[in-house]
Amino acid sequence: MTLRAVVEGVGHYLPDRIVHNSEFEKFLDTSDEWIKARTGIERRHFAAEGQTTSDLAVRAAQAALKNAGLEPDDIDGIVVATSTPDLTFPSVATMVQRELGMTRGFGFDVQAVCAGFIYALTNANAMIVSGQAKRLLVIGAETFSRIMDWTDRSTCVLFGDGAGAIVLSAQEGAGDNTDQGILSADLNSDGRYREMLYVDGGVSSSGTAGKLRMQGNPLFRQAVEKLTTTAETALAKAGLTDDDVDWIVPHQANIRIIQGTAKRMGVPMDRVIVTVQDHGNTSAASIPLALSVGVSDGSIKRGDLLVSEAIGGGLAWGAVVLRW
Repeated sequence: MTLRAVVEGVGHYLPDRIVHNSEFEKFLDTSDEWIKARTGIERRHFAAEGQTTSDLAVRAAQAALKNAGLEPDDIDGIVVATSTPDLTFPSVATMVQRELGMTRGFGFDVQAVCAGFIYALTNANAMIVSGQAKRLLVIGAETFSRIMDWTDRSTCVLFGDGAGAIVLSAQEGAGDNTDQGILSADLNSDGRYREMLYVDGGVSSSGTAGKLRMQGNPLFRQAVEKLTTTAETALAKAGLTDDDVDWIVPHQANIRIIQGTAKRMGVPMDRVIVTVQDHGNTSAASIPLALSVGVSDGSIKRGDLLVSEAIGGGLAWGAVVLRW
């Protein structure tokens, strides 16, 4: 038998404040039509004043635990993917651990920007299949509204805040691609592309949080090619092809990137989970948010084969193949 990291529960949380595209018309040379046509985004959620990334992560974790029928002390550890932590240290994961009332286990953060959840999921999978843990909370949580330049219409309209979480547990499988759980993963990065997407601040450079900077058109061209390649590589590692996929659950950055990747993979859009219109780009939170929405609306069902892919600053990108 083979150990697999199987999803036991999923949940998400979005801040109360909903920001429609029309709000940006008040202070930027932009419009609802312009934003929707170029990105597919119609609205996004922003955290309230004083509401932190760990606050969002805790709510998503509680939802995932409830969905799984588990208590916090059933969990061995917490892995949080975020680029917008509450503090330089300690980790958001330890803050979540405290707020959940966990009296055992461990917690740490993973930073790979928009690819963060894929990296966190891959790390969690490795710990489970190696026997380091039996049950893990994997969370993507972001408050990107804190690092926006509100004078830059090319970036500030794109991002939103939110959190999503899944519970992974060790379960025995047959060792083939009919198993439930994570079947394969593919991770990549290339630091030569840093200028395409970065934040112009940091502890050792400026002593400030900084603001997000992006080269949209070059990044778009890199994204479609790299997302397609990593998804197909991950599928090949599992002995599967595009035709086996029930759902693509992609990073929700831009509807044109999502459409372009699906087209190159030969997967129709009615087999793609799309939430970008409601959430904007929530970076590391976008895939677990989309998973939670897909499950709650009845789209994703037990036994479905999913491929999730994401690309973010670094550049860092990757994909995971998962049977739900």
